[in-house]
Amino acid sequence: MQASPPIDRLSGVLERFRVRAQLHHAGALCGVSEFAACDGHGYLHVLRRGRLEVSHPGARDVPARMRFDEPTLLMYPRPLTHRFHNPPADGPDFTCARLDFEGGSHNPLARALPPLVALPLSRVPGLHAALELLFAETDRVRCGQRLLADRLFEVVVIQLLRWLLDHPLETGVRSGLITGLSDPRLARVLVALHESPGESWTLERMAARAGMSRTAFANAFREAVGQTPADYLGAWRIALAQGRLREGRPIKILCGELGYANPSALSRAFAARVGMPPRDWLASPAATD
Repeated sequence: MQASPPIDRLSGVLERFRVRAQLHHAGALCGVSEFAACDGHGYLHVLRRGRLEVSHPGARDVPARMRFDEPTLLMYPRPLTHRFHNPPADGPDFTCARLDFEGGSHNPLARALPPLVALPLSRVPGLHAALELLFAETDRVRCGQRLLADRLFEVVVIQLLRWLLDHPLETGVRSGLITGLSDPRLARVLVALHESPGESWTLERMAARAGMSRTAFANAFREAVGQTPADYLGAWRIALAQGRLREGRPIKILCGELGYANPSALSRAFAARVGMPPRDWLASPAATD
């Protein structure tokens, strides 16, 4: 039997919900450095050398205190207050970036990731080349340094996401998009939904794309993703609608692109999921989160 061709599990999501990085710090950190959740950013920290102690004041879903003694990558995809406790002299060497997942709390990748991913650099093959370029850029100031460093941080994020898709259980990833994309059968369906959200996706058609019976597919999808296929599709469509409404796209055009018969149908689905119709949502603070 011929094996199924490989599929790109990430591009469909990242093209619609970008992850943006901005260089925050490069060099030693001494004393106590706090990265507050109220700033509204996620963070990607690369511990290049030295030892590090991290605390998470008041957090319930991450350890209160952690220690790292080898080069390590720490990613906080969502705002979470964390403090680095470093020696007062000769502190550990860092390169850090702020992360912003487009769509904020509605970003499907940000929702699917654990609050902290902490991995020794040696665990993630392929990081070495990107990190060498990143360190070369952050070690001295050159033309375009900040812009290039930002893009290299984004490359590191994508490489980390690739690794997570292949090792979802090793970092505490819970049911959601990452675990769904980690299953080759479900990934075929999820990629199709991401790339063609406006098509008529019945349960039968999705099950056929996965090569499974309807019952087996529905059960496997709910267990891996934590939602029924219909709920996931509805959430994906409304998340896309939110992003495009922010860009100024009219709802009368969006309804056809997202698989709704008319603007009224999209407005009803939007209100049912978001709690208010599109016009009210656009005027609310939630539209800028």
